[in-house]
Amino acid sequence: MIALGIMAIGCSKQQTTGLDLTNLDTTAVAQNDFYQYACGGWMEKNPLTAEFSRYGSFDVVREANKKQLNELISEIAAGQHKAGTVEQKIGDLYNMAMDTARRDNEGIAAVKPELEKIWAVQDRSEFDQLMGSTYQFGVFGMYVDADEMNSSMNILKEFQGGFALGEKEYYIDEDETTVNIRNAYVKHVANMFRLFGYDDAETKAATVLRLETRLAKAAKNNVELRDPQANYNKMSIADLKALVPEINWDAYFEASNIHTDSLSVGQIEHLQEVGKMLAEEPLEDLKILFTHQVMQSAGSALTTEIFNENFDFWGRVLSGREEPSPLWKRAVGVVNGTLGEAVGQMYVEKYFPAENKERMLALVKNLQVALGERIDAQEWMSDETKQKAHEKLDAFTVKIGYPDKWRDYTALEIDPKITYYENLLRAAKFEQDYSLSFLDKPVDKARWYMTPQTVNAYYNPSSNEICFPAGILQYPFFDMSADDAFNYGAIGVVIGHEMTHGFDDQGAQFDKDGNLHMWWTEEDFARFQERTKVMADFFDQIEVAPGVHANGRFTLGENIADHGGLEVSHKAFLNAQAAAKKPLETVDGFTPDQRFFLAYANVWANNIRPEEVLNMTKSDPHSLGRWRVNGALPHIDAWYEAWNVTEESPMYVAPEKRVRVW
Repeated sequence: MIALGIMAIGCSKQQTTGLDLTNLDTTAVAQNDFYQYACGGWMEKNPLTAEFSRYGSFDVVREANKKQLNELISEIAAGQHKAGTVEQKIGDLYNMAMDTARRDNEGIAAVKPELEKIWAVQDRSEFDQLMGSTYQFGVFGMYVDADEMNSSMNILKEFQGGFALGEKEYYIDEDETTVNIRNAYVKHVANMFRLFGYDDAETKAATVLRLETRLAKAAKNNVELRDPQANYNKMSIADLKALVPEINWDAYFEASNIHTDSLSVGQIEHLQEVGKMLAEEPLEDLKILFTHQVMQSAGSALTTEIFNENFDFWGRVLSGREEPSPLWKRAVGVVNGTLGEAVGQMYVEKYFPAENKERMLALVKNLQVALGERIDAQEWMSDETKQKAHEKLDAFTVKIGYPDKWRDYTALEIDPKITYYENLLRAAKFEQDYSLSFLDKPVDKARWYMTPQTVNAYYNPSSNEICFPAGILQYPFFDMSADDAFNYGAIGVVIGHEMTHGFDDQGAQFDKDGNLHMWWTEEDFARFQERTKVMADFFDQIEVAPGVHANGRFTLGENIADHGGLEVSHKAFLNAQAAAKKPLETVDGFTPDQRFFLAYANVWANNIRPEEVLNMTKSDPHSLGRWRVNGALPHIDAWYEAWNVTEESPMYVAPEKRVRVW
C-alpha cells in the first residue's frame, strides 16, 4: 500500500525534462543569485509591454487562457440565442462590453439615478436604508461564509471598507512616493467629479480624502487582518445595535433583505468609527463621499473618457502600466467575472483532458504521504500534536479541475435593451442574492471558490480543502510529457504550498473540521511561533527597492507555504525516485535534484515595474517573484546539496539560522 502511494507519476509516453534551457542566464552564478540564473533568460525573452505592470509565468498561462476563452465567447456572441439561455447572457454581455460607441453616446445617463438617490437624502437616518439597498457604495461590507467557530454553518460577516486605496498606509505614510500617490489620487478624484458634471471638484476631492483617511486610520492593517481570532467577533443583532447605536440597523438590514439573529463583526474599532463618522460629519460631506464611490464603481462601464481617467490613476500612477488591456480582454474579463462557472463548463469540455485530473490525483496522494512523513520528522513537536496534525492532513478534501455540480445562472437577467451599467448592477444584485442564499444554512461542501479556468489554487481553512482548478494544470506548472523532476518541482510545490497553508501561522489555528480551535499543545504552538518568526524576520531584512523592505509578517503565511511546499514536494520526489524501476538520470548537465529546483524557480519568473514593486509590497500577502526563489531556497537544505552552495555564496544562510518548519 505504501509503495502504491509513492509510485512515480510518470506516464507511458516518451518523457522530456520539461525545462526550457533558454530560460537560463548562464552568465549568472547559480549559487550567488539563483533567480537570475534560472530565470534571467526568460526575463530577457519576455520584456514588459505597455499593457502590463508585471508579467510572469502565471501571466503567460492567463493570456493563453484569455485567448481560448475569447474564442469560446466571441463565437457565442456572434450567434442568436433564445432569451434566458446561458448563451444569450454570455453573448449579450460580451457584445455590450465591446460596444464603446454606445457607451460614449449614452454618457453618464445610466448612473444618474444612483447619484440622485444619494443627493435626495434629507437626513442621516435615510443613509442607513440607502446603504443597505445599494451595491455601489458603502463604508463597510457584508458577506456570508462559514462560521469559524462552527464551520458546518454559514454566518453573516462584516468587514471594514470605505477607503478606495485599500491599504491604510496609503493614507498615513509620509514617504515621498506615498505622498505623491496620495496627491495624484486627489487630482484623479477631482477629475472624476468634473467628468460627472459637479462644480467645485477640488473641494469635493479634498473632502473624499479627509473622510477616507478617517476610515483608514480606524482600520486594521494587513498584518492585523491576518489574525483570525482577533477578526472573529460573533454577536447578536441586539449587541450590534448597542455596539454601534448611530446606525439604524433595522432599516439597514430590511433594505439589504438580510434576516438573521447574529453576525461576526470583523473589525470592531473600524465599525464604531463608521458610526461616529455618520453621526458627526456634515450630511453634505457624506453625500460627496458616497457620490465618489458610485463614480469609481461605474468608471469602467461608462464613456471612454471616464475609463481613461480611471486608468490614468489606477493603472498608470499606482502600478506603472502604460496602456490598458485591449478591449476584448476586458470584455472577456467581465463575462468571466459575471458568468464564470458557465464559461468554465465550456472551457473544461474543450481544453481539460481527463488524464490530467488522474495524474494530479496521484501527485496529491504522494504529497500527502510526504507531508505526513515531514510531520513525523519534526523533533520539536510532541506526539500528541503530531497525531492531531495527521488527523487534519487525513481529513483534507481535494478538488481538482472543476466542480461536480455547476452553478445555476437562471436568476441572472442580461438585457441588451438596457445599458451596460444597468446590467452590471443586476449582476451585482445577483451575486449578493447568491451570497445571502447561504445565510444561516449548512455550508455547501461542494461549492468552489474559484472558477475552473482560474490560473491559481487555494486552501480554505474553514472547509479544510485544497483546490486546483483546471486553469493552472498546464505548462509551466504541469506537463503531462515531462518527468517527475519537473512536475514535482513545479505543480508538486504548488500542491505542497496549498497543503502547508493548513499548517501556516493562520491555518494552524483551524482544526481538521475547519473550526477555529486550538488543537496544539501550548508548548508546541509556542515552539511553532518561534520557528515561524525566523521566517518573518528573514523577509523583513530583504530590501525590495531602495530603502523599502519586504513585510515579513504580512507575507508570513505565504512564505511558510512556499517553504513547506518545497520541503514536502522534494520529499515526495525522493520517495517517487526510490520506488521507481528506473530512477531519473542527469540530463543536459543537470541532475534530477537540480532540475527540480530549476522548475520551481521558473514558476516565479517575471518582470515587474518599480511602481508595482511598491504597490504589491503594500497590498500583496505573497512575496515578490524574485524572493519566492532567492528568499525561500536558502532555507532548504536539499538546495544547498543539489547546487553545491557553500559559505562563500551571498545566498548562504547558516544551518542554525534556517527555518525549520514542516
